[in-house]
Amino acid sequence: MSLTNRKKPKSDLRNYYNLYLEAGLVIALVLLLVIFNVPFNPKNNENFSESKQETVKMKQVVQTHQHKTPPPPPTPQTPVAVPNDQVINDNPINMNAELDLNAPLKTPPPPPKKKKKKDNSNHVFVVVEHMPKLIGGLKALQQKIHYPELARKAGIEGRVYVQFVVDKHGNVQNAHVVRGIGGGCDKEALRVVKQAKFKPGMQRGRPVKVQYSLPIVFKLQD
Repeated sequence: MSLTNRKKPKSDLRNYYNLYLEAGLVIALVLLLVIFNVPFNPKNNENFSESKQETVKMKQVVQTHQHKTPPPPPTPQTPVAVPNDQVINDNPINMNAELDLNAPLKTPPPPPKKKKKKDNSNHVFVVVEHMPKLIGGLKALQQKIHYPELARKAGIEGRVYVQFVVDKHGNVQNAHVVRGIGGGCDKEALRVVKQAKFKPGMQRGRPVKVQYSLPIVFKLQD
């Protein structure tokens, strides 16, 4: 379009602006009237109402128990036929046999002899229910000691341990020194212990031999 055409009054679109606006408004108004006045009846008039929910009732299931059937009984064994023509030979019994009274009688052997229990009278116990007791006490036994002169001069002091066996009557047997100090004290301790008298040890209500030991003290007096 040339510049000369723009200057013409017919070519200027602004002159028709009001006209186009009014025409558009009228068309829009007519369309609105048509929409609100024309009835809208769809062909498919379907009912979209929500259907009621069906309730399902659950039946109580009864638990069944399986019964074990017992096994069938075993089949009986077929009997075996026994021949009837078999002859059983019985040994004849001589009823006329004479009884010999002078014949020796056959007697069973005697029963074996029972073994005798071992005699525990000579057994020496170390621990028993009631241990032996020194009659008069150890203090009375200590008073019988004569201090050896050799030990006195050498200044020997200490304890002499004497081991022995107390028999069933309370007497001392097999006395010997286990640990000594010398100077004649060991010999003196043996002499005194052999003269001691004990109440015998008891095991299950009976007197028995018991191994025993005593300490004999040698001490110099100031």
